[in-house]
Amino acid sequence: MDMNCAYCAKGELVAKFGCEICELPASTVYLFKEQSHPGRCIVASRHHVSEMLELSEADRAAFIADVVTTANAIHQVFQPDKLNYGMYGDTGHHLHMHLVPKYKDGFEWGGTFAMDPNLKKLDEQQCEEVAARLRAAITGA
Repeated sequence: MDMNCAYCAKGELVAKFGCEICELPASTVYLFKEQSHPGRCIVASRHHVSEMLELSEADRAAFIADVVTTANAIHQVFQPDKLNYGMYGDTGHHLHMHLVPKYKDGFEWGGTFAMDPNLKKLDEQQCEEVAARLRAAITGA
C-alpha cells in the first residue's frame, strides 16, 4: 500500500477524478467523473502493483473476473455498441483498467479514447445517481 497513491489512499485523492461504486473481491470500482462516454468506469486492483505479472495467478484471475463483472453491468445499464479497455499507468503505478463505453456515431467512435477530454464532468449528486444504477447492476441489489 502506498498512501501517496490515489487508489490506495482513496478519499480525497481519488475523489478528484472518480466516485466509488463498490468493492469487489479483487478490486474497487469507480465511476470516472468525466462522462463524455456515458458509463465509463475504472476497476482498480486491491493490490498496489504496477503490472499484471506482479499478481499471483489467482489474484490476476480475480481481477479479470471483477473487470468482467463491471463490463456486464455497463452493458446492462448503458447498452454501448462497444466497450474499450485501457491499461496505462506510466505515471500512476497502481494496476487499474479503464472501461470506456463507445456508441456508434458517438464521441470518439472509431478512435482511441482520450484519457480525460474534460467535456462532461458530473457533480457529486450526478455521480451518485449513475453509480447507484451501476452498483445495483453489479451487486444485484
